Parts: sequence; C-alpha cells; structure tokens
Amino acid sequence: MKGQVLAFLSHPDLIELQTNYATHWSQLQYMEDEYGRQQHLFEEKVVPDQAFRKTEADYFSLRGRVKGYEAQLVLMGLNVQKIRQADLYQQVPVLCPIEGYIRKVGVKIGQYVAPEHTLFEVVNNEQVHADLMVFEKDMHRVQVGQKVLLTIGAAQNTELQGTIYAVGKAFEQNPKAIHLHADIENKKKGLIPGTYVKGRIITENKAQFAVPEEGMVRHEDQAYVFMAKEDPENNRWKFKPAEVTPGNTHNGWVGITFAKPVAATTQIAWNNAYKLMAEMRKEEAEHSH
Repeated sequence: MKGQVLAFLSHPDLIELQTNYATHWSQLQYMEDEYGRQQHLFEEKVVPDQAFRKTEADYFSLRGRVKGYEAQLVLMGLNVQKIRQADLYQQVPVLCPIEGYIRKVGVKIGQYVAPEHTLFEVVNNEQVHADLMVFEKDMHRVQVGQKVLLTIGAAQNTELQGTIYAVGKAFEQNPKAIHLHADIENKKKGLIPGTYVKGRIITENKAQFAVPEEGMVRHEDQAYVFMAKEDPENNRWKFKPAEVTPGNTHNGWVGITFAKPVAATTQIAWNNAYKLMAEMRKEEAEHSH
C-alpha cells in the first residue's frame, strides 16, 4: 500500500546529510537574527553598505544550503522537525510511493545499493492500460479517441472496452509497426501487467446488415445467405439463396451487403446456412438427371 515501509537503508552518508542539515539549520537561526539587525542598522546608516552586503550574501547563501539539505530529506520521507532537534535517523525507511503490489524485488538484506539500482518494482493494477501494435498499412486509420474492443489472453469470451489516448510517432522495426496506448474502461479483477491482449479498433461507425456467422455460407468463392418465406398452405418454410459480400465480424456476427436490393421486410435464416446450401445443391443435382 502507498506509504508502507518496504525496506530500511543505512549508510554514513545518510547520517552526514542529517548532521549537516541540523548544523546549518542552527546556524541559520543565528544568521537570520544577525541579518535582521544589520539591515536595521544599515537603514539607520550606522553600518557601511559593504558590510551589510556581505552579511546579506552570507545569509542567503546559508539559507539556500539549508533548503537544499531539507529538500533531500523530505524527498526521502524524513521528518525534518525531528532532525532539527538532533534526533537523527540511524536507518532511512524506503516507502512505497503508490498503491499496488510488489512485482519484483531487486535487493537482498545487507546488499550495497547504488543510486541507480532498482530496489523494488511496484505495480498499480488500477492504472494498467493496453499497449497495442498496428502495422504500417493501417496506421493512417488510427487516431486518439477511437474505441477499442479488447479480448484478454485465453479468455476469448471476455471483452473489454478501451479508448486510445496515445499513438506512437516512430516505427518498431521487427515487426514494422507503431505502438498505441488505450485506457481500459471496464477493468476486471485479475487483470495484471504483461497479459496478452488482442484489440479491434473501431475506425468508423457505419450501420450495416448483419447475420450470425452460421447464417452465411461460402460456395465457389461466393458468400450467400438464405431468404426465408413461410408457406401457410403446406405449413413449411421456403428458402432462397441471396448473394452477399461479407464485411467485418464481431462476437459471432458478420456484416453483409446484398448483391441485389432486397425488401426491408425480407426474413433471413439465422443458422444452418451450410445445411441449406447442401440441400439446395442436392436438389439441383437430382433435377439435372
């Protein structure tokens, strides 16, 4: 959790930093009084300008040094009020900077760590986002603000939604593609960094007829759906193939464009298109004999 102690650091340099701060802070208290006294005397024309300017320079120099020490100590999460009273930290706590969990530990007890050394890797799952790659031929079709439909790893039946917030400006070379980043809007529990995702980017909103994938069949490089019409006299249905051009597929549905106009009231069979095509071909073969 944020603010939780992850480890303690101890080193003579850390003690020296606190000692320098406490010493210079005490000197600053005296220097502030001396600067105020010299300023009053200068305004009364009792002390010469050169003497006052030297006092002023010494005061601001010391104050800057104290502020520098203090900034370092605050950055380490130490209580400067405590250090001013010469109550020094023998061990400096390393605090967790964000909410999350420890993904990786890069140190052992007693190990010396350089400033550039990674102690812990902390991950916040609430901030996890999708990192996608788009090939060069499609890069002109993506932009910030577009919606993305995401499937996560092996959970192909679980679909998340996201919004693109950044598009890369440089190509990766292997493969040649650009990175884009999307915020995930409906995060699920168990979603962790490094999970494989597959994304479908919605580049445009366009109304189109669609049927379940089982309602379309391909035959001799052409796609068909079957128009359905009820025959009340024989209490049965009649089916007639209609040539279509398939479009995008999503969640088991496929967009279609009819080769010839059809009435808005036309009923379309939603399944068994393969079986209907087989029956139709069988009847044609019987009639040809």
